[in-house]
Amino acid sequence: MKYFRTLFSLLFILFVSCGDNQKKGAYKPESIGAINQLGVVIEDPLWEGEVGDKIREYFAAPIPGLIWDEPQFSIEQMPQRVFTGTTRHRRAVLFVAIDTVSAAFVRTDLYARPQKVAVIKGRNRQEIMDNLEEKAPSIIAEMKQMELEETQKRFLRSLSKDKVLEEEFGISLRLPSIYKLGKREDGFVWIDREIQKGTMNLLAYEMPPDSFQYDSTLVKEIVQMRDSIGRRFIPGPDLPDKETYMVTEDAFAPYVYKTQVNGKYALEVKGIWEVHNYAMAGSFLTYIIWDESRNRYLVLEGFTFAPSTNKRDYMFELEAIMKSVRFL
Repeated sequence: MKYFRTLFSLLFILFVSCGDNQKKGAYKPESIGAINQLGVVIEDPLWEGEVGDKIREYFAAPIPGLIWDEPQFSIEQMPQRVFTGTTRHRRAVLFVAIDTVSAAFVRTDLYARPQKVAVIKGRNRQEIMDNLEEKAPSIIAEMKQMELEETQKRFLRSLSKDKVLEEEFGISLRLPSIYKLGKREDGFVWIDREIQKGTMNLLAYEMPPDSFQYDSTLVKEIVQMRDSIGRRFIPGPDLPDKETYMVTEDAFAPYVYKTQVNGKYALEVKGIWEVHNYAMAGSFLTYIIWDESRNRYLVLEGFTFAPSTNKRDYMFELEAIMKSVRFL
């Protein structure tokens, strides 16, 4: 009898283990939705009140460095009864509800791949808002990273074969083939692509190791660097008796953050560019990456010229390209 009990126990454990493995390896459909689109599953009374306001405060907060306010996510709200079938295959989902427990967590690839489903629950409205305040920044970071990786994966459909960045700087980027070389001279490379109402642009150049002091003058040093590069390499329209070139918008200091790009220390700079002596402006995003192996700063910059057009998704694409950098 003891032998049969032991055998039964072993078979039960084996069965459960196989079931778990099958569940983990079960097929899940490819997630759907535009980049930076968030489905918020919440009942209308919560969405229309202070809980909805708190959600919008975080997930629809304006992105720094754009010409006008654009939200971090394009939000589509839906009640729970609608969250069925393929609607569950959205890539980014925020589920908010009153429940018997207070909880805040994120599930990965719950209904589709890739996918992040963030769950915020509380026994009342105040608990929900408290959980949102505590967890929203980390939830946004996870979702943004997922969207970045999804964008980079889509680049693989058609990559540029140009070796100019490898030849000039010893780097590679996951660069879509629609981008073409515009200028290459004196250690400076300018790559761009046409869009419906303008252009998207990528710049690459180097700076010596003593370029920045990392004190109260840092922002000023970054602006001087950008303006000197703009004057030398990025001309504006030809005008009689006027010199035109790209500079940093004088009225608004750029935002500067410490970060890492593929494990290397970097500065992230967001702001507005304009053309000296000409009415022309747009958004820029710069990464100043410390490359210790070559004792240099590698500067990658993306900027858009798209008058009267939302620029969030353009800038996000440029960010995804620059963050794909590999040092060869």
